[in-house]
Amino acid sequence: MHPAFSVIFLTTLIGVGQGLFLALYTGQLYSVIKVLPVQDSHGFYGYGSLLVLVFLAAGLIASFFHLGHPERAWRSAAKWKTSWLSREVIVLPAFMGTTFIYAMIHINDWNPVLFSLSDEFVVDLSLLVGAINTFLAFALFICTAMIYACIKFIQEWASPLTVINYILLGMASGFALSTAFASYVGSDLINFYGGWAITLTIFAFITRSASLIRNTKIKYKSNLSTAIGIRHTNIKQKAQGSMGGSFNTREYFHGAKPALFKSIKWIFLVMVFIVPVALLSSALSGNIFILFALAFIVQYTGLLAERWFFFAQAKHPQNLYYQTL
Repeated sequence: MHPAFSVIFLTTLIGVGQGLFLALYTGQLYSVIKVLPVQDSHGFYGYGSLLVLVFLAAGLIASFFHLGHPERAWRSAAKWKTSWLSREVIVLPAFMGTTFIYAMIHINDWNPVLFSLSDEFVVDLSLLVGAINTFLAFALFICTAMIYACIKFIQEWASPLTVINYILLGMASGFALSTAFASYVGSDLINFYGGWAITLTIFAFITRSASLIRNTKIKYKSNLSTAIGIRHTNIKQKAQGSMGGSFNTREYFHGAKPALFKSIKWIFLVMVFIVPVALLSSALSGNIFILFALAFIVQYTGLLAERWFFFAQAKHPQNLYYQTL
């Protein structure tokens, strides 16, 4: 498939935002049950949530470059009963709106106690809104991933690993950013976030590697013989069937040379997994903000390559008719 950079930036940017919010809310929830120390409501949860909105808004802006008629974008939500894309279009603004409410609750201290489950577990407004937003964050992960995982005839995508990888990669990058953010504001949750960022990155490496191995062993249901209806053991395509390019050759081929295509896989494996884990481990030993920030930057850059490879590796069945470009 031809990777669209607008979609690459959309999926990676909102993934960081979702992961960062989950990190912030996890920190708040753990502080309520006395596992972690309580953080400054205004500067940590409030401004951290605004940072979440920056990434979500950037992803939303990137998505408009994928539309032929951006003024008709609202129509994309019309098929929510059957389309995962429509569901994503609905859930993303809902997640952004609830994140904004969560941020304003903390910044303006609009945080009344709603009820108490025990003497130590007190549920305030921000905790309830955060729980709702956590559900929306995971719903958005699922909607985004299922846009591709539900396409059964693209066998590289049609796997539960697609959903798992979207969730784990988004959370890993979000927790890496939360570690840098905690270091920048002087929070004492650095080790907590850093440890989880490393753990999530390792789990993401395992599941992404599993998907790469799976995709090398796919037995395709269609071949050139079944595509053209001719049963012969030796069929070769000598031309693409037209004198120039077409929609098919532009949108269903990545266009990269084989050597570059293979190298992208190793580049993202190093940048998404190996380098960030090494940088985070080194930074945790001395609380070095520059290394935390660099770990996130390197990982996000690698995620752009990972998402490019995710789209480029997919083989649409129609490509059987266009073996020679």
